[in-house]
Amino acid sequence: MMKNGFILLILILLAGILASCSSEGATSSQSSNESGGSMSSGKKVIKLGSVNNEQHTLFKGYEKFKELIEERTEGNITVEIYPNGQLGDDRTMIEGLQFGTLEAVGVSTSMLANWAPPMLAYDLPFVFPNADTAYSVLDGPYGEKVGKLLEEEDLVFLAYFENGFRQLTNSTRKIESVKDIDGLKIRVMQTPVHIETWSTLGASPTPMAYTELFTAMQQGVIDGQENPFGNTAMDRFYEVQEYMTVTNHVYNPMGLVISKKIFDGFSEEEKKIVLDSAKEAGDYQRQLNQKEDQNYKKMISDGGTKITELTPEAHAEFEEAVKSVYDEFVDEIGQDYLDEFLAEIENVK
Repeated sequence: MMKNGFILLILILLAGILASCSSEGATSSQSSNESGGSMSSGKKVIKLGSVNNEQHTLFKGYEKFKELIEERTEGNITVEIYPNGQLGDDRTMIEGLQFGTLEAVGVSTSMLANWAPPMLAYDLPFVFPNADTAYSVLDGPYGEKVGKLLEEEDLVFLAYFENGFRQLTNSTRKIESVKDIDGLKIRVMQTPVHIETWSTLGASPTPMAYTELFTAMQQGVIDGQENPFGNTAMDRFYEVQEYMTVTNHVYNPMGLVISKKIFDGFSEEEKKIVLDSAKEAGDYQRQLNQKEDQNYKKMISDGGTKITELTPEAHAEFEEAVKSVYDEFVDEIGQDYLDEFLAEIENVK
């Protein structure tokens, strides 16, 4: 009996010691997380979706993002990149971020404007005269301000990347003036400014997911499309488009966005690493894209597409023809936002 009592006493003491250790560990862990002084435990995976292919500078930018995060978190956060629309089209992936079924996406700000309307200002035709002006505005107060609007939609904007200036291609005729566009069925992004711009120019704009575009051109469902040199080259649109006109009608920023539900689960240190890595990767990709643009253009020409450069007079004609588009979207963008945006452009020109 005495022996059994002694064993019971030992077991009680051991249980007390274990409970004490467990409590101390939990307290220490909680204290660390509350202070934001260390990364939260457990490995995390960021699945990043994109409609672009592996050869595009955007994919290389996402690879840089992956490299920086994995190095800085010592592998505690890993990034898996899914190109070529493997996880769906842009809208589907953004909605996945909102539901928490996907972690991150690289997507055009034209599409993000459906959730943050002041981003529509970026799509106004001929509003950015060059890339340097675009960088200054996007990386300045306006770009930061409208990026934060996405948090109301359970999205966190991390950084701006770029697709570049958009150009027109078609398989019907050479485009040298506004009148040449009349009646052409042009695929456009599913965004109102693009639709209104091409309608104003006399085309028949046809909204369509990017993942459906090549087949639609191949089958003659549409006459043409408008995209930066990189997309047209990397996705081999030159195989199904006979003519290109260098219009530079819209500068196309890209946004790297993460699910707010996922982001809020990171420690403060991890959040800083993710944000800093995204911004560095965005700068890297934009510089790379500028260097590659002329190579893309040559690839398109070598692929058999005839490239037309607009004369200064023709370019001015295009700009004049779409001025009314600005007035159409004042209410949707917001007068105060639009005034601030245009003022920043003037300040940095």
